[in-house]
Amino acid sequence: MGAITVGTENSVDIELHYEDKGQGQPIVLIHGFPLDGNSWEGQVPMLLEAGYRVITYDRRGFGRSSQPSTGYDYDTFADDLHTVLETLDLRDVILVGFSMGTGEIARYIGRHGEDRIAKVAFLASLEPFLAITDDNPDGAGPMSFFEGIAADVTKDRYAYFTNFYQDFFNLSENLGTRISEEQVRNAWNVAAGSGSIASAAAPLTWPTDFRQDIPKVTVPALIVHGTSDNILPIDATGRRFTKALPAAEYVEIEGAPHGLLTTHTAEVNEVLATWLAES
Repeated sequence: MGAITVGTENSVDIELHYEDKGQGQPIVLIHGFPLDGNSWEGQVPMLLEAGYRVITYDRRGFGRSSQPSTGYDYDTFADDLHTVLETLDLRDVILVGFSMGTGEIARYIGRHGEDRIAKVAFLASLEPFLAITDDNPDGAGPMSFFEGIAADVTKDRYAYFTNFYQDFFNLSENLGTRISEEQVRNAWNVAAGSGSIASAAAPLTWPTDFRQDIPKVTVPALIVHGTSDNILPIDATGRRFTKALPAAEYVEIEGAPHGLLTTHTAEVNEVLATWLAES
């Protein structure tokens, strides 16, 4: 629908593609890796029907947004989100992030506060801190693990995406029942269209430490995680995150993989609709 300029590289504007539909209280949906704003297609009709204004945008380097060589870190991602909210003059906003998109929410609040924010939802989240360190022994893996992913993406990202989606959707269990071959093919095509620099840089952002951002979240919050998430295992993420943010409503979706927006659309939508209806 449009583009928002968030910076420049040399003489070229860095633009984020966005879609803006409906009327009512605004909801901004922030996608995961290696997808784009269209990955919310299972949720957007429900939200429009419920009377919300729904905004999706493609993160820099992904979808139809610009593919610069720099800016692949959560401070920049959060500042990009801030520019989106300011440019569209959005207030009383509900932020809903999926996977990598949950990081924008935490870091946005850490850097920019909650003046514009009404509620936040974290679906299949990165938080609180994925890297295993001396003071974070329950993370998902050492930094070398994420560096290895980045190396695999750099070597052959197309092969990496094929393997990644096996675990993203738990295809051995869900292909042909909860997700079709065509849906998987579309997800692969979206991933292949991402920027080569962006797709290799993204895994190095996943072990960002959000522990200082989380206490700054004081608006009503929702945390949702699938019990069969093989990308961001629930014991290292959702179950730890709810302890770090105990005021948040916490929901586990039994048997759901990481890509639960697609495989468990009805379940996710029911949780979201119920939470959004709460005062």
